[in-house]
Amino acid sequence: MTEEHTGGSDTREGLSKREALSILEQQVAGPERLFETPMSQWRLALRRFRERKSGMIGLGIVTFLILVAIFAPLLAPYEPNQVLIGREDIGPRASPCVHILGCDPETPQHVLGTDANVRDVFSRMIFGSRISLSLGFFTVTLALVVGATIGAIAGYKGGWLDNVLMRFMDVILGFPSLLLAIAIVMVLGRGLQNALLAIAVVTMPQYARVMRAQVLAIKESDFVAASRALGATPRRILIRRVVPNAMTPIVVLATLGVATAILEAAGLSFLGLGAQPPLAEWGTMLAQERNNVFTSPHLVFFPGLAIMITVLGFNLMGDGLRDALDPTLNK
Repeated sequence: MTEEHTGGSDTREGLSKREALSILEQQVAGPERLFETPMSQWRLALRRFRERKSGMIGLGIVTFLILVAIFAPLLAPYEPNQVLIGREDIGPRASPCVHILGCDPETPQHVLGTDANVRDVFSRMIFGSRISLSLGFFTVTLALVVGATIGAIAGYKGGWLDNVLMRFMDVILGFPSLLLAIAIVMVLGRGLQNALLAIAVVTMPQYARVMRAQVLAIKESDFVAASRALGATPRRILIRRVVPNAMTPIVVLATLGVATAILEAAGLSFLGLGAQPPLAEWGTMLAQERNNVFTSPHLVFFPGLAIMITVLGFNLMGDGLRDALDPTLNK
């Protein structure tokens, strides 16, 4: 009788016995699920980020570049500034030679050839990843800390202080970023550190404006009003309540900003204002061999390709983070 009743119930509901058993198990486990901890916002964002193929591709590229930079001494067959004249029977601007691809076994193997000073290009490319990534990360960190601080103070305090700080940011934004960076480097002097400072100055207003917009929206929220009613000081509210909730777009902007900083640093080095020879930096390598693009194209192609792949990786990862952290795309 029980089996007939069950079968009739399954037929009326259009369920199989397996589906009915699954529903029964869920009903039994229901009370326990009431006590499960809900998934945090960052875990949800991480799950959504994993679902975006472009973001994962960008993360893979960035991870690969970071690993190359970390293990550069182990991966590079030569020191970046080691001159091979007298050590190997090879001349300047030698073409790439890979033995397993058919290169003459008697010819010294150089995967990406040699430059005008008979230095291994492959080794210089690997060590150049350290400089380019360091430039990007340190520049964005400096611009983010200073710019976000200015934006948070301006947005929370308001009044004349807001006007003064943001008008100063508008003045910086009024100049083309690369031209302003060139002017700053010309005043401070050529060099990698001055180039880093110049790029941080020209990108700082972006973080200030985004942080200010977020603070203006968040400071009127109910939880901020509750903290104010409980006697919290303005400084504590800004640091503990407002700024942490305003960091989502800043994180996305910083990820995209690393790509921009690397590109601008390469541009300054190409103009002779950033990294100076013999430092192995991709922009400097391009500048030194720009007149040999037709006679020795590999000396221009490979540094340009490295810059392109790096910028592409950070842009893809930034787009993935933007989609994952955007609440309007939360499904």
